[in-house]
Amino acid sequence: MEWKIFWTAFATLFLAELGDKTQLAVFAMTAKTKAIASVFLGASLALVIVTLIGVLAGGLISQYVPAEWLQRVAAVIFISVGVLMLFGKI
Repeated sequence: MEWKIFWTAFATLFLAELGDKTQLAVFAMTAKTKAIASVFLGASLALVIVTLIGVLAGGLISQYVPAEWLQRVAAVIFISVGVLMLFGKI
């Protein structure tokens, strides 16, 4: 296991997820249903599966596209979504 990469991935995802719409949705669902364990397990499984899809897709795509270009494309998508959200389009 490459611990530096492990902790970098953990810290990046942890900070990115704090206060985002997914966390707020889980907060609201827990408050509404009071089903803490069910919401936690369902949300955790969803995050694990989405992350697995990202890892598998990233591994596959990185065989054909250089890492620098993947980072650039991800940055453009991230900025585009932010601008769309800023102007209320999303």
